[in-house]
Order: sequence, then structure tokens, then C-alpha cells
Amino acid sequence: MGRTLFVYWRIEAEALEGTLVAVRAAQAGLCADWPGLQARLWQRSDPGVPATVMETYAAPGGIDATAQARIDAALAPCVPGVRHVEAFAPADGLELRA
Repeated sequence: MGRTLFVYWRIEAEALEGTLVAVRAAQAGLCADWPGLQARLWQRSDPGVPATVMETYAAPGGIDATAQARIDAALAPCVPGVRHVEAFAPADGLELRA
């Protein structure tokens, strides 16, 4: 498994439900057109206003810059406000230090 995306954003309570519906639909569309893509949607478990939501994306071979641009293009119109993108790769084989 390669690079995985973690995308988080904050949203006010009154816009949460409609935004989650739009994001789920966009993720479903990406998954239908992209074999092997795993897209998930998370909401922070401790209550807060505005709410914190996270999208995650993983695919065989990882998410490269082109794939990330495809995801961003599909999801950005669904989320009012700024989406913060972070990418992580497995730490396998890295030296661990105390």
C-alpha cells in the first residue's frame, strides 16, 4: 500500500447533513469509476460546533499527485470552506528511534 490521503475540514451544524450527503455521493462516483479506490467519511466523535469531518482515500499502489487532483476536483465543490489535505505512507522499513 502506498500513499494515503487524509482530508479534514470543519463545518457548521446547519450545513453538515447536506454536505455529508454530497460528499458521500461524490465518493461513490469516484469509487464506481476507479477500481480499488477505498473512500471513507468520518466525523469527529467528540461533539463540537463547528463539526470536524475527515475524508480518507487509499488505492492499490497509493494516491499519487494525479490521483489526488482527481479527488480534489470531485470533492472540493461539495465542501463549503477549506479542505486540509495530508498524505501519509506506511512506515514499514523505516528505522524506529526511541
